Amino acid sequence: MQGRIIKGVGGLYLVAPNDEKDDKLYTCTARGLFRYQKIKPAIGDRVEIEEDTADGKPDRASIVKILPRTNLLLRPTVANVDQAMLVMACTKPEPNYNLVDRFLISLKMREVPILLCFNKCELIDETAMEHCRRIYENSGCEVLFMSAITGYGIREAAERLQGKTTALAGPSGVGKSSFVNAVFPEAKSQTGSLSEKISRGKHTTRHSELMRIAEDTYLCDTPGFSSLFLEETECESLRDYYPEFEPFESGCRFPGCMHVKERDCKVKEAAARGDIAPERYENYVLIYEELKRNKKY
Repeated sequence: MQGRIIKGVGGLYLVAPNDEKDDKLYTCTARGLFRYQKIKPAIGDRVEIEEDTADGKPDRASIVKILPRTNLLLRPTVANVDQAMLVMACTKPEPNYNLVDRFLISLKMREVPILLCFNKCELIDETAMEHCRRIYENSGCEVLFMSAITGYGIREAAERLQGKTTALAGPSGVGKSSFVNAVFPEAKSQTGSLSEKISRGKHTTRHSELMRIAEDTYLCDTPGFSSLFLEETECESLRDYYPEFEPFESGCRFPGCMHVKERDCKVKEAAARGDIAPERYENYVLIYEELKRNKKY
């Protein structure tokens, strides 16, 4: 039997059969062979399972095979996604642009399309919204604004989810759960029942879980995070993940310019003029220096 992992806690995995009309969920353990293969099942994995009948407990099974993945995200950890939605608050808390950049870099490395959603827009004015938009309008992601309180922008954001598997991520306190409940009112009861079935307490978004919110439409709700390290990124390739640099790079004096300390750098000049958002360039320099310090030779 084939299905998809929708939640995993403490070595147990909930698997939903591929037949979407079948609402039966299987509580599964992973076969030991995965440890030898150095593979760990992930939320979103498509798997083959075999029912366990020896102990007489219903809905028990073992994961015997993990089918090929289209991708695997590490933060949040989820497999086979079509896109990621990063939710940040416009204010309360103030948006952490450095964290946003790190998230964009991590997703661009895996060629995953990104939706950047600023929530709580009812707390700011049009000028502040335009400032957020300007920073990321040329970053290669789509920028949306919404309010889970007033409903502003919710329909537009929900439309972007249709027919796709979306990883939902962002820091704690930005309104991810409110957004989920706005686009999928059944989410609260569903996540509660999932937690009860796997016997790990009530839902507090401490673990990622995959929810079917419409036909062929899945949303992976993930725990909040406040930091993101880029261990896999090389400082020399960092500039490749800032698409707004590209129009200016050909004018740099030195081939392979890193746009940090070199003379006659057109990217630095563009940032000084405001043609590149200063916030983006400043974060680029900070992340570049961090990666350079941590570089392994």
